[in-house]
Amino acid sequence: MISVADYLAEELHSETKHEYLGGVLHAMSGGTVHHGRSGGNCFGSLFSSMKGRRCQPYNSDVALRVTLPSHVRFYYPDLQIVCDSNNGDDQFQDRPVVVIEVLSNSTRRIDLGEKRDAYLAIPTLKVLIIDPADHFVRVDRRQNNGGFQQETYQELTDTIDLPEVETNLPLADIYDGIQISDN
Repeated sequence: MISVADYLAEELHSETKHEYLGGVLHAMSGGTVHHGRSGGNCFGSLFSSMKGRRCQPYNSDVALRVTLPSHVRFYYPDLQIVCDSNNGDDQFQDRPVVVIEVLSNSTRRIDLGEKRDAYLAIPTLKVLIIDPADHFVRVDRRQNNGGFQQETYQELTDTIDLPEVETNLPLADIYDGIQISDN
């Protein structure tokens, strides 16, 4: 078991990023070209549309701290949008409004299970977008009663409205330059 302080100190100098789950480290694996491109496409689209605004997107270089009743976790989501940022010297954010995870075959189970459950426990989170590589995007959007409603988008002509951060994310932007195979 490693302390949060030791984890953060080691992470600054580590060549490999690690997720932290209540004192246990998990090395992160690399991603595919499609994974990197769709994450980059999301960041580029959102960065351009949000330039100069209070809410800003952060890529996977910035960790997300999730404080659960029994322990603390640190994840590196593919993208998070934050309106109330931590101090500029922090290695992590605490209060995202939007989190985007790009699924892959090797991370699908964890992203849809453990990570999704942890993210949905963040009080400031309004939207969680799960973006697999088959032109299917699942959005979990917080309702006024605190629960989440699921939305799905499948057409390249669809646009995900994000009024929570005063922008939108077209699927055509997410999948720009990505050929999806039918097999």
